[in-house]
Amino acid sequence: MTDQKYPEPTVGVFIFNPAGELLLLKSHKWPEAYVVPGGHIELGESLEQAAVREAREETGLEVRDLKFVCVQEFIFDPAFWKRRHFLFFDFTCRADSVEVKLNDEAQAHLWAEPRAALQLPLDAYTRRTLEQILAAHLS
Repeated sequence: MTDQKYPEPTVGVFIFNPAGELLLLKSHKWPEAYVVPGGHIELGESLEQAAVREAREETGLEVRDLKFVCVQEFIFDPAFWKRRHFLFFDFTCRADSVEVKLNDEAQAHLWAEPRAALQLPLDAYTRRTLEQILAAHLS
């Protein structure tokens, strides 16, 4: 059972470093899969503000050049550690630094070339957005 009354809007932040590598995290909230930083949108906060804040809180990185990619529905998927209904608003952005300082939401990180990242165990939502990013880049 869930204590939610409504779907929760969240942001996903696909952070690329100066070399074009994507930041991926390992989190206890998503067992067995790599994910990107992200989280809830706070009351009174825009999607872009939430993406910048979540990137800073979870990675210590300052990001810029946000671009909206897509929205995804997440409805009680067992891939997450809790039973939740989310709406994911995914963005790409750039960071000038590669010095990541994780908070307690992630246990490890890596920078990966985007195509090589598809060979890693990504959660389905991260994979879907990354595939869209790569497809758009080729167009």
